[in-house]
Amino acid sequence: MSGQEISSNVNSRVLKTYQEARLQNTENLRKLVVDAAATLLQEEGPEAVTVRKVSQKMGCSTKIIYSLFVNKEGLAQQLYLDGCKLLANEFEATPQAADPVQHMMNLGETFWQFGQRYSSYYKLMFGGAFADFKPDEASVHGTVTAMRQLITVISHAQEQGLIPGHYDTESIVRIVWASLHGVIHLYMGGHLGDVQSAYAVYRQTLSLIANSLLPVQSP
Repeated sequence: MSGQEISSNVNSRVLKTYQEARLQNTENLRKLVVDAAATLLQEEGPEAVTVRKVSQKMGCSTKIIYSLFVNKEGLAQQLYLDGCKLLANEFEATPQAADPVQHMMNLGETFWQFGQRYSSYYKLMFGGAFADFKPDEASVHGTVTAMRQLITVISHAQEQGLIPGHYDTESIVRIVWASLHGVIHLYMGGHLGDVQSAYAVYRQTLSLIANSLLPVQSP
């Protein structure tokens, strides 16, 4: 191999390494910005997540954040996807049960606890906390992935003939989700009293849904 070829290969490796490093640095910076935004989200609520406040927390100019996320909505989308991952992890950790009613009750409990533990993420994802933010296709896909456990238990129950009627799985999941979200949203809006009162309504709603979908089977 000639000296020119060796030099060319070395330059190629250096250029590739530089490009990889630049990409890595950009991804690291994006993560730091999202972490700062997530901290604001959890500590001060969705209204605190502005490009200006995130830049102040980062100690950088707003221009850097705009270059990475275009606008506040771009940052909100990333937080939304992070919230989907949190919800998916919570559902994955939910105890499974052989009885589909109990399994659905367990998943419903997880959804309530997520709304309590990650209330700011919940408001961002499902409560319209960012008025100008509308979930795009990637965000919607993230929601479906997060709800996979609920989709699975309903789908299996349908396959076993435990759920009467001719509703498709997606419709049933939306009915369950809308009903449970309605209780949480009313509670967050101050319409159901304190947390104990709201939780009692939530459990009653969850029980009604689960037992209506999965009536006791005759022996």
